[in-house]
Amino acid sequence: MLRRVAPFLADLCQHRELLWQFTVRNVELRHKGSHLGLVWSFLNPLLMLGLYVLVFGYIFSGSFQVMPDESKLDYGLGIFLSLTLYHFFAEVLGLSPGTVVTNPNFVKKVVFPLEILPAASVGAAFFHMVISLMLALLGIVFFGQHVSAGICWLPVILLPLVLLALGVAWLFSALGVFFRDIGQITQFASIALLWASAVFFTAQRYPEAWTYLRFNPLLLAISLARETALWDRPLNLTHLGYLYACALAVCFAGHAAFRRLKPAFADVL
Repeated sequence: MLRRVAPFLADLCQHRELLWQFTVRNVELRHKGSHLGLVWSFLNPLLMLGLYVLVFGYIFSGSFQVMPDESKLDYGLGIFLSLTLYHFFAEVLGLSPGTVVTNPNFVKKVVFPLEILPAASVGAAFFHMVISLMLALLGIVFFGQHVSAGICWLPVILLPLVLLALGVAWLFSALGVFFRDIGQITQFASIALLWASAVFFTAQRYPEAWTYLRFNPLLLAISLARETALWDRPLNLTHLGYLYACALAVCFAGHAAFRRLKPAFADVL
């Protein structure tokens, strides 16, 4: 029944132990050879948090111009929260084209579920995002002006973002087998996405830009996270519904494309 309704969930549930093993493997490979190892997973976001607060909050004196009493620290925390979500998606987008190509040994194993490879890369990126989010939330609790109950909405906002990343990972990892240049395209797309996702500003302040940017699901995820966790605004159910619709559509399409192209992977590699 689950395979008919949500085939991607059926695959992930069926191979959940293998997915966990490969996710842990990807996390460990990222810090392989370094003396501090997994400590960098906590240290890097902490250093970046301090850098964003210093540069954007105090040197450039930036502001989202949403709260009347917004401080420089509030702006820095908002930038860090926004970039945390963006970096999660950008990491998946950048790594996806080479996920299958760099693992030819698994492709030639008939019984190996290749769908796990892109999903594991999403899992590793999610692990690092959670660490950064924990630091952002600690910053909001101890240095923000107030803590709102809107923080509880973050898991609801993050779920479609993960589904969106899963769909993108499956799609581009499959296309990357046949079109090796797609990795260059995703690099440019990541940079374009940074500015199209209103990380450093609120898109609603620019009506002409908002007309087009409002269809970007990553922008909506970032905007919803800031509005609920930082600015104590009510959750925009219209934006949330659109975000879930886009995420599910991309996830289904990406998974279907991967399964359709998978039989030809071995011939190309």
